[in-house]
Amino acid sequence: MASKEYAVSFYFELSFKGEDASFQEVTGISKEMSVEEVVCGGENRFKYRLPTVASSQNLVLKRALIPEGSLLNDWCASCIDDGLANKITTQDISVSLLDADGTVYVKWTFHNAYPIKYAVSDLKSQENGIVIESIELAYTYFTIAPTSMFGNLFD
Repeated sequence: MASKEYAVSFYFELSFKGEDASFQEVTGISKEMSVEEVVCGGENRFKYRLPTVASSQNLVLKRALIPEGSLLNDWCASCIDDGLANKITTQDISVSLLDADGTVYVKWTFHNAYPIKYAVSDLKSQENGIVIESIELAYTYFTIAPTSMFGNLFD
């Protein structure tokens, strides 16, 4: 029997405007279809469940606080700090899951993303943890592109 290699969740990279940004954690890669229940006259045993629109969560990126600005941090600051005084510039952001050789296994591209929240973990004098910055992004939709030698994950 041929052995099957599975992807591991800790080997990934994030790309923003061609810049690779290192992150400790990426969450919110999900989408779901909502349903609407419709009652049909004369049929009392069940309700029809009809699909409506697809929705997704915000993408949340977490990493150790970087004191020097990056393209991503600069973009977040310009979008959030300026409010609606200036036009918010959306960007495509890619998250790639890598295999053991560093080859892209699966790539998620988040289209028309823009920052909606920037936060820093609590500062506590009695703990020695690393300060974590968190960036939350809204986006229109995302696409999935399996691109590795392992074949199509979604067949």
